[in-house]
Amino acid sequence: METNTQQQHHSIWTGVIELTKMAQYRSTDPLTWAVQLSSTLSSAGVSLPSIEVAKIIVDYICWENNVPITWKFLEMALTMKILPPMLILALLSVRVISCRKSQPAAYRIFLELLKRHAFSLSSQVNGQHYHKIMESVDDVLHLSKSFNLEPSDPGILVVEFVFSIVWQLVDASLDDESLLELVPRKSFKWPIKSHDMDIDNHNSFDEKTAKCHEGLHKMNTLLAMEVIGDLFGNKVTSRILYLARRNMPVSWESFVEGLQILAVNSSALRNSKNITADTLLILTSDAHSVFSRDSNGSSYQQFRALMASGSLLSSSAQCLGARHSALWLPIDIFLEDTMDGSQVVARSATETLIGLVKALKAVNQTTWQDAFLGLWVAALRLVQRERDPSEGPVPRLDTCLCLLLSITPLAIVNIIEEEEIFLMDEAEYCSANQKNGKKVSAELRNDLVSSVQQLGDYEGLLTPPGSVSSVANQAATKAMMFLSGLSVGSGYLDGITLSDKPVNCAGNMRHLIVEACIARNLLDTSAYTWPGYVKGHSNQIPRSVTGQMPGWLSLMKGSTLTPALISALVKTPASSLAELEKVYEIAINGTGEEKISAAKVLCGASLTRGWNIQEHTVVFITRLLSPPVPAESSGESYLIGCAPYLNVIFLGVTTIDCVQIFSIHGLVPELAGALMPLCEFFGSCSPSISWTLKSGEELTSHAIFSNAFTLLLKLWRFYQPPFEQVLAGKSVIGTRLTPEDLLHVCNSRLASVGNSRQEPTKRLSRLSSMPSTEPIFMDSFPKLKLWYRQHQACMASPLSSLVPRTPVYQIFDGLLNMMFRKVNKGGQSLISASSESSNLSGSAVEDISLRVKVPAWDILEAVPYVLDAALTACAHGKLSPRELATGLKDLADFLPASLAAIVSYFSAEVTRGVWKPASMNGTDWPSPAANLAMIEQHIHKILADTGVDVPSLGAVGSAPATLALPLAALVSLTITYKLDKETDGYLNLVGPALNTLAAGCPWPCMPIISSLWAQKVKRWSDFLVFSASNNVFQHDSQAVVQLLRVCFRSTLGLNSSPIINGGGVGALLGHGFGSHISGGLAPVAPGILYLRVHRSVKNVMFMSKEIVTLLMDSVKEIATSGLSTEKLEKQKKAKYGMRYNQVSLAAAMTRVKLAASLGSSIVWITGGANFVHSLIKEYLPTWFISVHESAYEKGELGGILAMLRGYALAYFSMLSGTFALGIGSATTVPKRRPHVLGKHLAFLASALDGKISLGCCAATWRAYVTGFVSLIVGCAPAWMLDVDIHVLKSLSKGLRKWGEEELDLALLGVSGSRAMGAAAELIIENGV
Repeated sequence: METNTQQQHHSIWTGVIELTKMAQYRSTDPLTWAVQLSSTLSSAGVSLPSIEVAKIIVDYICWENNVPITWKFLEMALTMKILPPMLILALLSVRVISCRKSQPAAYRIFLELLKRHAFSLSSQVNGQHYHKIMESVDDVLHLSKSFNLEPSDPGILVVEFVFSIVWQLVDASLDDESLLELVPRKSFKWPIKSHDMDIDNHNSFDEKTAKCHEGLHKMNTLLAMEVIGDLFGNKVTSRILYLARRNMPVSWESFVEGLQILAVNSSALRNSKNITADTLLILTSDAHSVFSRDSNGSSYQQFRALMASGSLLSSSAQCLGARHSALWLPIDIFLEDTMDGSQVVARSATETLIGLVKALKAVNQTTWQDAFLGLWVAALRLVQRERDPSEGPVPRLDTCLCLLLSITPLAIVNIIEEEEIFLMDEAEYCSANQKNGKKVSAELRNDLVSSVQQLGDYEGLLTPPGSVSSVANQAATKAMMFLSGLSVGSGYLDGITLSDKPVNCAGNMRHLIVEACIARNLLDTSAYTWPGYVKGHSNQIPRSVTGQMPGWLSLMKGSTLTPALISALVKTPASSLAELEKVYEIAINGTGEEKISAAKVLCGASLTRGWNIQEHTVVFITRLLSPPVPAESSGESYLIGCAPYLNVIFLGVTTIDCVQIFSIHGLVPELAGALMPLCEFFGSCSPSISWTLKSGEELTSHAIFSNAFTLLLKLWRFYQPPFEQVLAGKSVIGTRLTPEDLLHVCNSRLASVGNSRQEPTKRLSRLSSMPSTEPIFMDSFPKLKLWYRQHQACMASPLSSLVPRTPVYQIFDGLLNMMFRKVNKGGQSLISASSESSNLSGSAVEDISLRVKVPAWDILEAVPYVLDAALTACAHGKLSPRELATGLKDLADFLPASLAAIVSYFSAEVTRGVWKPASMNGTDWPSPAANLAMIEQHIHKILADTGVDVPSLGAVGSAPATLALPLAALVSLTITYKLDKETDGYLNLVGPALNTLAAGCPWPCMPIISSLWAQKVKRWSDFLVFSASNNVFQHDSQAVVQLLRVCFRSTLGLNSSPIINGGGVGALLGHGFGSHISGGLAPVAPGILYLRVHRSVKNVMFMSKEIVTLLMDSVKEIATSGLSTEKLEKQKKAKYGMRYNQVSLAAAMTRVKLAASLGSSIVWITGGANFVHSLIKEYLPTWFISVHESAYEKGELGGILAMLRGYALAYFSMLSGTFALGIGSATTVPKRRPHVLGKHLAFLASALDGKISLGCCAATWRAYVTGFVSLIVGCAPAWMLDVDIHVLKSLSKGLRKWGEEELDLALLGVSGSRAMGAAAELIIENGV
């Protein structure tokens, strides 16, 4: 059967050849031949256009029948649609172009056919056998192989076909004008070079024929140029070539390289009357718009023009008083939020900052110089807000300086590295990119240099805090000495005291920034020569430096670690990685005492103030927590010998600011992974194991375990009350880390070790901080896991019964006797446990101390039962409050780690609400009466000055002060501690938990606790009042809304509050809080207040509605220039109404963008990525479906307002999305981006298609859709690579229904090669 079919087809094709031969012999009219051919094919059942006939006819002509009549046959067959034009052109291109010199007439005919049929693609795409025809074109030109794209999509093949034809013409023209050798590439995708052929055995032409051929050859070269120009000038083909430019950048750059050589050197172009070299270059340049002039009135063009005129850098923005820094408001908010010491996160601030800067640069359409400058200024503002802070238990200055001088330079380093790696990857594909890549890389570094130089114009931000002024002076002195030709000693200034330095050599923060950049190879010492950088003179430099103090130089020269040298190294940060490595080597290989000394050095100034090497310091410290296992060691016994220096690290890192530094550098997961095995081991050690230090101090296993365990607990909010975790409808706020979360992140990072193609931020040396790349699981630590499960059970439900005569019961009984031995002297049974009486005194002959000489983990297991029994006894009057507090203190002194159990148990019991309140009357419990009224007045003052009115806030003194019994016990325990370095770590563990617990209790628990602590530490009063004022917002959601409204109004300059000064960042974040004015507390900036309370908002989902509502209200105020409703009505009733030119549209857009920037920052900071996902997927669609417009928003003002609202929402969505989803490629962004973005775009497409009814104003909807899609195209084109192709096509059709062809094509153009075919077919179908 198959053989018969083949024979039948052969007969048909033979008949076609015979018919053509006979027509050629008889000189038959081409039309007659075509009719006969069509009839013959139809009779044989061959559908038209025929692919096989196209190949037969071209083979027949080239070259045995290369005569005019056969070409006329071919043309007529194309006209009658017997043959597919694109296939014919493809077949001829590979036959004719390479023979164009010997067959100039054929080449001329080919060019003419191109002019006739290359621009009529619509009938071909919509005709029969479209897919098969394009597959044949691919077979002829090898398009899929040449461009390395999937051959399955015929639309993609159309783009490749058009591109290949114009590329062949360019290369042929280069060869014709002897310019081909100027092209760097030496290989060509198609045969280009012309070669002579022996036709019909005629070995030569006569002179007349040769001249004719030469003239025709020149005319062909000129015509080819014109065809190239036509292909770039035609609406359809120019846009198809635009798709090639967008989606085949490597091939396009190689093509344009040859085209530019042709345009510059072609003599034919110079002689052409129809096209010039300049015209050709303009048509093919990236800057050339492929859109027609009649599209200038499209929403896309209007939006782009409005964004340009409404930029915060434009003159209109400057007239409004908006500053350059307002562009970078989200950075200020992020940095300030990072300062919250109660929040420990797993992701480094460097990584977050990189994404934030990239997103803002893209959306704001600024240069890298502006982006770097905005980043520096934001970090400097942060430091200035902490120059004179109110004293409190949470130090913040070191964290500020870490963000400015360590994190910010690291972010810039990684941004530059990423750009350089990207350019290197591009250069691998195209050698022509190497020169451009080096140029762009150099420009990026020059932008950094310019940004740091420009900081000199911000003198008000450069004044260093008092505690670092000496370091800034040293940096300035170093530059002066360098310029004076004096040896700086590799960065050491140990021998120069402040008295030696010239008076006018005062350094500032820019000097420290420059040193930080030099240390990371971002700058070099040429920065010292900048105008105005050094203000002193060489004759002011002290020439004699004698009696050099011991320091890092001494260590590097081989000095032994004497007490004096150790003291100097602890106080002075290392200046280079080599110095840190020297100390680390000592810590690994030194003697026992040397290891202790090295640990002290690493945890000293190098950790807190060693900004230039801080990222390495935290890695070395983390490494030291995982000591190498000696070859002869069995089990974990080797850790006993490491205990003394490990304990130094536990104590050195446990302070709030040090933990925060680890958090900011993203080392918390690794730190947790290193601490868990240590806690497991030391918590299982017998208490009889001890270590005696050289100083005579004795360390016990309990003490070492407590220090390690306390540090571990600070890495997540273990005390989180259960009601905040299980409230119905409550979304997770921020990052609620658990031990499992930390290990998961740690394991993910360990698994990625060795992946050299990762982003630079993920290839930092932190990945090598763990000695092994094996994953770590909680199951490896059974004791820790048992405690954690008990902790979770305690937080979730009341304690189960304790079975008597068990080991746990024995420890429980021993702890009670130890804690309340004075109470038990009477021999009465004061406390019962597990419904069975237990005599506190115990047996007279039993040694109580033996019962509690057990490993720490065993004690922790019994502590909750001890606390339950003690609290029950106090509630029933068997134990006085003072005795309870004393007993709790004894327990905490015996095993400081028990504070964790105390905190978790009391937190759980407070939230259960089963205990009677304790009267804080000064008799049984401490009284807050001495200063409670003052605390209340200050709280009211802070709220009033900020602009928040909370009528429901009752008077604190109107009722007796009471606290829940567990809370009263916990606060009484804390105030028994002395404030010193030894107890600081433990109080810092309890403090955040106490604050969170009190915040969840009814008002006025927080003022009462603040009052009690203010009595104990008066210098903390301002801090405590501020903390108590935050609690108001946790009890009143409307107060949060009021505060947000103040944030919007102050940022936009719409407020008359005395703390507002023209809007912007300063109005939002001010200068921190504290007694900065005479007569009491200075007003608190609203942004500072919100950033301290947002994590305590119990239901963040309601914030979606409120933030969007505030954004819309702000846009209305901007649009109406603050006019009241009555004035607006008068304007409307005027003879000619209100003309919007009273308020500049560009100026309004500036403030609208600022409002959107603030709103998106609040959304992202408040709820993190999950909140943004919910906003984009769920709330915004709901908002558009709902009805919002007011009755008087009509006429011209109503139309402008509706448009501004749409644009505001577009910016709001875009910024929120870029913060949470990133703007990079799919391999470097959250995995949920395709889902979130796809859902939102599917909603847009469905609404555009009429499948969803909208309630918002049509103008608002159109402005939103065009604005949002325009921003994606211009700022985050990588987003579209994640979107389902069906959603993309549906959205594309919707845009075309609106007449937004330009925006539609731009959208398809950035959607990758997978959308290129659909884009090409839509372009051809619509003829635009």
